[in-house]
Amino acid sequence: MRKTNKPIPVNYLEDNFNSGITIERMSLHDMPIFDIVAEAHRHDRHSFFLLENGTMTIEIDFQRHRLKRSSLLYMHPDQVHRILAFKDVVVSSWAITNEYLHPEHLKLLEKLTPGGPLPLRKETFSLFYQAVTLFLQFSEQPQDSVYQSLLKDSCNALIALTISQYLKRAKTTDHPTRAETVTQAFRELLDHHYTADKRPAAYARQLNLSVPYLNECVRNTTGFSVSHHIQQRVVLEAKRLLYHSDKSVKEIASWLGYDDYPYFIRLFTKVAGMPPLSFRHKNLD
Repeated sequence: MRKTNKPIPVNYLEDNFNSGITIERMSLHDMPIFDIVAEAHRHDRHSFFLLENGTMTIEIDFQRHRLKRSSLLYMHPDQVHRILAFKDVVVSSWAITNEYLHPEHLKLLEKLTPGGPLPLRKETFSLFYQAVTLFLQFSEQPQDSVYQSLLKDSCNALIALTISQYLKRAKTTDHPTRAETVTQAFRELLDHHYTADKRPAAYARQLNLSVPYLNECVRNTTGFSVSHHIQQRVVLEAKRLLYHSDKSVKEIASWLGYDDYPYFIRLFTKVAGMPPLSFRHKNLD
């Protein structure tokens, strides 16, 4: 059942000595799933997982993913997720708050979202395993005079390695096209302004571009129009609120910036394939 006492639960991960950084290796062998991970939630920081053994099924923003051994996963703090099942799992996880991330890494992670699971080649998995093991060893030396620096630098190095693998999958180059640059700038604006700005013209104006040119760039890069991306982002947040809160559909529409309640119903139905209340009832269990 969905949680009712707060809109979207946030798990605050325990730091290694108040460092804003967490690192651990866990073994889970067909154990009952803990409530804290079975309940849909967000993390308070950027989270990374290396599945070293076993299988795991996880739901991220209503998309189900099955991870196998030698898989890598990055999750942004905005992403709502829950563990559905696991078997014979050994997993290493590390997490970091924004203030301890290198600024360039933070920019790249924003571009990678949503990342999704990433299978690793044998030699790449071995490299990650060694890096995580070394990071774990550093984390067990709190008496070291440069402990905080060791944690921060080790975590950022591991994150850089993670980013490099996602960028390889995306075939991202050091010299993105003009259309790719414009599309990324639009996506960043959209994440911050989707509740206030629903029209392509608002984003084109902020980017000092014409609406036709913005649409051309976004469509050439993603295959979809600016309006499509705006609607998808709004409906994703509506789904989160429908599932994780007791807000009425009318309250959700208002929170998302829609004064015209019937229009919001029609928009949600068109994008999600069902009315808001049908979505809520379908996902109660």
